[in-house]
Amino acid sequence: MGLEGRETAGQPRVTLLPTPNGSGLSQEFESHWPEIPERSPCVAGVIPVIYYSVLLGLGLPVSLLTAVALGRLATRTRKPSYYYLLALTASDIIIQVVIVFAGFLLQGALLARQVPQVVVRMANILEFAANHASVWIAILLTVDRYTALCHPLHHRAASSPGRTRRAIAAVLSAALLTGIPFYWWLDVWRDADSPSTLDEVLKWAHCLTVYFIPCGVFLVTNSAIIHRLRRRGQSGLQPRVGKSTAILLGITTLFTLLWAPRVFVMLYHMYVAPVHRDWRVHLALDVANMMAMLNTAVNFGLYCFVSKTFRATVRQVIHDAYLPCTLASQPEGMVAKPVIEPPGLPRGAEV
Repeated sequence: MGLEGRETAGQPRVTLLPTPNGSGLSQEFESHWPEIPERSPCVAGVIPVIYYSVLLGLGLPVSLLTAVALGRLATRTRKPSYYYLLALTASDIIIQVVIVFAGFLLQGALLARQVPQVVVRMANILEFAANHASVWIAILLTVDRYTALCHPLHHRAASSPGRTRRAIAAVLSAALLTGIPFYWWLDVWRDADSPSTLDEVLKWAHCLTVYFIPCGVFLVTNSAIIHRLRRRGQSGLQPRVGKSTAILLGITTLFTLLWAPRVFVMLYHMYVAPVHRDWRVHLALDVANMMAMLNTAVNFGLYCFVSKTFRATVRQVIHDAYLPCTLASQPEGMVAKPVIEPPGLPRGAEV
């Protein structure tokens, strides 16, 4: 997230803002917005801190549970879609740790941004790499579902667990490499009135790589999938929507909706009004960042709603984790009663 929302964790310092001519706002800027000599106030107050704390406290355990369940399903079924969903969940876990915990809460709220600049810049690389990995793995899932529905013979011949893992590894490597240029990312709280060419290039690169290009891919492939299902219905075949396809449509739709406000505010900040000069843009950025981070925690509910197999696997994971605790809490010498008794034994009889 580039650390741009972390100032909202506490009240920002009230300082005079630098201007291009060193004396006041330019005539062009004054014509659109009134002069505000101080930084825009943090209208949201402590709400972002509470929100991110709840999101991390609930979202991280749920994401870990999701990863364990998807790992079991991937090992059991060896389907590419489960491997992609597992990689997507791992990326969301990294986002929650690096951005939500280390960024918004640790650096923004607890340390009040008193962190060496080199540490901030290194964190930028991890943050953008995690964002790129999450979005691009969703693209892999989209292409996989498109191939499975529209070119089933080619999908059966080409898909394999080994090829799927190589594709995921290639995407993760590319995500890490493309995160390196964002070492020089200048967050919106440090932007001058006129962002430099490098700042503008990086912000446009961010918007393109994590939103506009992926959403274009989602739109084209999902439209082709829906068109294919409609053609099946018109030809008399049942237009059955598989669980993987339903999950794909849900993931891409939620991402498009939850990330749209952040991209809009980013462009608004560059070309209309800086965040640090107008409290309305400041508040909009707070809300946009919170919505974008919510995307890392909603997939568990989507999987449970769509897939009965996933729900059963989650129950099994919880049962397996609960059973050792139950056995450990029993007094020494007691024997646990089997879950399934052999037929013919009277009720309550021990084996």
